[in-house]
Amino acid sequence: HKYIQKMSRRYFAVWIVFFMLGLGTLLPWNFFMTATKYFTSRLKDSVSTEISANETREGEEHRSVLEAKFNNVMTLCAMLPLLVCTCLNSFLYSLISQRLRVLGSLLIIMFVFVVTAVLVKVPLEPLPFFSATMVKIVIINSFGAVLQGSLFGMAGFLPASYTTPIMSGQGLAGTFAAFAMICAIASGSDLQDAAFGYFITACFVIFLSILSYLLLPKLVWVLALSVSFNFTITIGTFPAITADTQSTLTKGGSWELYFIPVCCFLLFNLCDWSGRSLTAFCMWPDKDSLILPMSIVTRVVFVPLFMLCNVQPRLQLPVFFHHDAFFIVFMILFAFSNGYLASLCMCYGPKKVLPHEAETAGAIMAFFLSLGLASGAAVSFIFRALV
Repeated sequence: HKYIQKMSRRYFAVWIVFFMLGLGTLLPWNFFMTATKYFTSRLKDSVSTEISANETREGEEHRSVLEAKFNNVMTLCAMLPLLVCTCLNSFLYSLISQRLRVLGSLLIIMFVFVVTAVLVKVPLEPLPFFSATMVKIVIINSFGAVLQGSLFGMAGFLPASYTTPIMSGQGLAGTFAAFAMICAIASGSDLQDAAFGYFITACFVIFLSILSYLLLPKLVWVLALSVSFNFTITIGTFPAITADTQSTLTKGGSWELYFIPVCCFLLFNLCDWSGRSLTAFCMWPDKDSLILPMSIVTRVVFVPLFMLCNVQPRLQLPVFFHHDAFFIVFMILFAFSNGYLASLCMCYGPKKVLPHEAETAGAIMAFFLSLGLASGAAVSFIFRALV
């Protein structure tokens, strides 16, 4: 039974790897294609626009030559390199290692997106901007073809069911790009700022694809996601909700003055430190147990518990836990579990890989910890608004 569970976890981990890599193959092209409004907005010819205002009929939009031909040239610059590099990959795959082809392609694609995001803030004339954009499209589709060919070649060594996540990831790429653009527009920012955020999002997703390739075949992915989720819950609640809790025992006395400094900040840090320190003497559950991730998931219960304490001001929920003792007990359990469970995850992560990979695994775990902190800061606005 344990063997079956272990194989199921490995299958799912590999499935996620292929899904993320499949997403990475078509995401770059879809991000460029979906952002045509941004690109064409930077190709407007101010002189021709002034002339068109006098010479064209009212309501008819004049477009420069570069604007008019952008989509056609973009498609050509995408599909021709895709064909050529797919053919070259079929002949040259034996000369270049699979790892270099996959990682090299992803790193170059991510670099192109970083450059694209930077150029959002750099003023350029229409023709240089058009030329630079087409060069970038040629590059991402060339290396996208190498990545795609290498990916399907990897899947060829595995059962047919592993091709499905590749196709699924590629299918989601267009939807994700469109959704990201909609979110950028909905943010209310001007076109330039929306485009900057849009391309930074692409960089982040490609970076996750790189992490998937490096990390997930080696690390038990549950630990990385667990430490991230653990800190998402913690930072989403503390201090955004907990620091707004007010004592119900006294009004205007010394206890009210010291309530938050003592019962929120001091108590949290003492209990968090105690939880982290306990792992020096006791490390339960073990690194292969499902109790650890399940315990971290159950910490989500602290969100409604703190919301129902005397958090002020409040607009949505009633106060259910009036007495200060409830808040103090919740804080002790909340802080201790945060420190203990996070410490276990960080200790176990490097132990799940080979000795020479332990340093990389530790760095990856640190990244997911930071990701959890950032995610918690983001969701804290939502949690506080629900109170």
